[in-house]
Amino acid sequence: MTQRNEQSVMLVDGMALLFRAYYATAANGYIRRTKAGVPTNAIYGFIRYFWDAVQTFNPTHVICCWDMGGTTFRGEHFAAYKGNRADAPDDLIPQFTLIREVTDSLGIPNIGAEGFEADDCIGTLARHYSQNEDMDVMILSGDHDLLQLVDERTRVIIMKKGHGNYMVYTPETLLTEKGLKPRQVVDLKGLMGDASDNYPGVRGIGEKTALKLVQEYDSIEGILENLDQLTPSVRKKIESDLDMLHLSRKLAEIHCGVPVACALDSCLLTLDHVQIVDKFEQLEMKSLCTLMGVATGS
Repeated sequence: MTQRNEQSVMLVDGMALLFRAYYATAANGYIRRTKAGVPTNAIYGFIRYFWDAVQTFNPTHVICCWDMGGTTFRGEHFAAYKGNRADAPDDLIPQFTLIREVTDSLGIPNIGAEGFEADDCIGTLARHYSQNEDMDVMILSGDHDLLQLVDERTRVIIMKKGHGNYMVYTPETLLTEKGLKPRQVVDLKGLMGDASDNYPGVRGIGEKTALKLVQEYDSIEGILENLDQLTPSVRKKIESDLDMLHLSRKLAEIHCGVPVACALDSCLLTLDHVQIVDKFEQLEMKSLCTLMGVATGS
């Protein structure tokens, strides 16, 4: 990796943090609420996760990216895309809007684009900022699909099980741990599909076979150029599912040309204590002020 700069931007996968925070407490049957009954457990957990990452990785700039809901270009390509997902829990739904108010109070821009996913916004911004030699890029998520964005200027920080537990991916650590180059993450998904996003890849080819093929032939193009070298069974599976192979790869690839932008001076991480205290008091979670070192004036 190149030498780290003093300035860095952290691109936060807002949905990944919010869902993680919600289920971390909901799984135990406890939903934090205000006196008026408004659920806030996901917001509380989100801030704890977020602030731990800020203290650990010390970004100078922060942006939060979100899914906007509705149909995306992937759903237009493949109607069943994410069709297996259950509706969000009732207690989580009102927190989608509230968390953006909270990030606003922290002075953090909320970025999203109709027809695209948060991953695409993250990829677009990461590519833009990584062209600035004085700015390092960090992506905070729990989604391994984002590993395709790793490069010499971009690290992907994967939140692992347990609070404050991270795996930081660079091109070197990705190759060491997973045996993959960043662009091969897309080819791997094209072959094996993704059950969580509900696209199949090549039927009958699982992760183990897909990884072996990508490592041996470098890319899907390399595999297709060497079909005669494959076992008859694997070759037949690929030839029978060529259209889905190409479609699955298209669904897996993060789109880095989304019409989003954020000037660096608008995402500089500077905390307005009065604004933060006001918002946390509204949500009856003033203890987070102490966590963040924000003076409450009382």
